[in-house]
Amino acid sequence: MTSATLPPRKVGVLGCTGSVGQRFILLLASHPSFTLTAIGASPRSAGHPYAFKVSWKQTSPIPASAAALIIKTCEPANFADCDIVFSGLDADVAGPIETSFLEAGLTVFSNSKNHRRDPITPLMVPLVNTHHFGILDHQRKQRKGTMVTNANCSTTGLVVPLKALIDKFGPLEAVTVTTLQAISGGGYPGVPSFDVLDNVVPYIGGEEEKIEWETGKILAELNEARDEFVHTEIKVSAQCNRVPVIDGHTACVSVKFAKQPAPSVEEIKQAFREFKCEAQELGAPSAPKQAIIVRDEPDRPQPRLDRESEGGYAVVVGRIREDPVLDVKFVGLSHNTVIGAAGSSILNAEVGVLKGLI
Repeated sequence: MTSATLPPRKVGVLGCTGSVGQRFILLLASHPSFTLTAIGASPRSAGHPYAFKVSWKQTSPIPASAAALIIKTCEPANFADCDIVFSGLDADVAGPIETSFLEAGLTVFSNSKNHRRDPITPLMVPLVNTHHFGILDHQRKQRKGTMVTNANCSTTGLVVPLKALIDKFGPLEAVTVTTLQAISGGGYPGVPSFDVLDNVVPYIGGEEEKIEWETGKILAELNEARDEFVHTEIKVSAQCNRVPVIDGHTACVSVKFAKQPAPSVEEIKQAFREFKCEAQELGAPSAPKQAIIVRDEPDRPQPRLDRESEGGYAVVVGRIREDPVLDVKFVGLSHNTVIGAAGSSILNAEVGVLKGLI
């Protein structure tokens, strides 16, 4: 599908020097309609050109359009001209800063965890539940500004294939997932090299609980009054591991369907290939042409080979086979800083603009 004409918007980025902030900067540099006009970080970085204060860790150079931008403190007055503010702030500071922007009447798309459990704030994966924008009318009656959060990076790669299965075959009874998560998911400097090289760390603080809870809200229905999310009743068991990969979260997933008999492997592959989302239907410029890519090779997906699929906006699945304990199992891969973080917020915002809500 060709991209729709997206009205221009002025945007800002909070936490611009961090790992997610850098990905925002990189993705926005080539964006057809979003123009980066303001960037924010801590007071120790404020007042200096971006290129002088960022420890750039991306594989592409700092975009020329951002290099000379002067970093500002993360205060609403410094972003008053922005139509959209993207937040890549660390969770330890994001809460009160993002709240101050909301109280100032600004529109915030947050990558942080702090507001994900708020009952009237959408927890949105742009390939799954953009219908949750429907709660914004109710949210605006309660607050001056607008807040949309995106999901935890590991949850995102899980719920996209789950949504495809639910749409095609009905409710799921149980899901187990074991993740192998890239070090970029921990930010910079992240996990010390002495701990992660030649090693697998079988613990990421709070990660398993995020997956198990967030899945229910993302796959929720919006009630008739459009003021409350009705969480999906699905049992999810997660185990999370940090592995020595730069980018790309791998998830080994097993699923049990509520309706029996379960679909065949070929039916499941077809459901993945046929899956479409609203972002694609609207023609959002960042939306992948293929939301879920199925690999039939016995050893795919792999982070190094598959994480850049559709510019990092697609989820890649493979090794789809019967599960002797549940019904079916597969391996999924998602780019944790694109569709799992900054790219998710950008695509969410594109959908909001195209729907006339932002």
